[in-house]
Amino acid sequence: MAMNVSSACFSVLSYKKPNRIRAVASEESAGAVTLKTDKEDKVKLGGSELKVTRLGIGAWSWGDTTYWNNFQWDDNKLKAAKAAFNASMDRGVTFFDTAEVYGSPLALGAVTSETLLGRFIKEREANNPGEEVAVATKFAALPWRFGRQSVVSALKDSLNRLGLSSVDLYQLHWPGIWGNEGYIDGLGDAVEQGLVKAVGVSNYKEGRLRDAYARLKKRGIPLASNQVNYSLIYRAPEQNGVKAACDELGITLIAYSPIAQGALTGKYTPENPPSGPRGRIYTPEFLAKLQPLLNRIKEIGGNYGKTQTQVVLNWLIAQENVVPIPGAKNAEQAEEFAGALGWRLSGEEVEELRSMASEISPVIGFPVENL
Repeated sequence: MAMNVSSACFSVLSYKKPNRIRAVASEESAGAVTLKTDKEDKVKLGGSELKVTRLGIGAWSWGDTTYWNNFQWDDNKLKAAKAAFNASMDRGVTFFDTAEVYGSPLALGAVTSETLLGRFIKEREANNPGEEVAVATKFAALPWRFGRQSVVSALKDSLNRLGLSSVDLYQLHWPGIWGNEGYIDGLGDAVEQGLVKAVGVSNYKEGRLRDAYARLKKRGIPLASNQVNYSLIYRAPEQNGVKAACDELGITLIAYSPIAQGALTGKYTPENPPSGPRGRIYTPEFLAKLQPLLNRIKEIGGNYGKTQTQVVLNWLIAQENVVPIPGAKNAEQAEEFAGALGWRLSGEEVEELRSMASEISPVIGFPVENL
């Protein structure tokens, strides 16, 4: 998902032999377009051979004390995060996204997200040997990191925290201020050294995305993904050419903040805005303008027997070539996210929601998107 940010600033500021986890059977509901999928329904990431579930789980909040968790991390939050992991696995959602800066000392975290994810995988495997887990993590393009070897070294540190010999997807978390060609070369080196199955980027605009794709292509390595901020109320990838470039080049768009950090779930109202840094983004004034759209999302969800959260996640899945990765802090959230799979909004509903959302001024994005 995203790196730790607020509306005013951002903080700069991690393999085992897979088994076949069968995916979740979709819930039958009146009016729903139920897809015939048997939990083996996965998608390839770009031109790579890596297949992941159509929806993943973001682990940004795990261990974080800067942006999430009300600036605290304790045993209860740890248990809730582990329950989120297990609930996702139980429902057939086996793709998890983390990063070296999530919960890291750089981000004033209590424990790194990579460390927690690795621990959860190890503990689950003790009771479920051979279960498939697809792990994605990210390289932080910090200004003092130079050259291709910095990417490989950082990946090895992530592998140590995860307790794995390789990861499925390794991504550049954001473009570097300099040294980007070396970083792309480092991704290629990681593939050739067998440390990763597929490589991607994050927060890359169209021009940088095309350059990265071309540089890797010369080595016969596909650029699998571009992870960007994308939701019904933040459609910059549609407007700045990123989504079109991904579709053209065969690069999967991984959508972080797909439920707009909770703003699209119906949980928050002008009288009850989110706490912490999110409250500076999703203000009472913004939430008031959002209510008509949220009401329509709720109405559509009622027709399908689905929640608002499941509708907005399904809206992204319906864009094709998009894998949303909402952040799950507990089992209940993870179970709800899984309910976005196995059915599909109609084309008319997809366009109606886009049209309604277009009338709302978008919230501020993340500063790294403009590097």
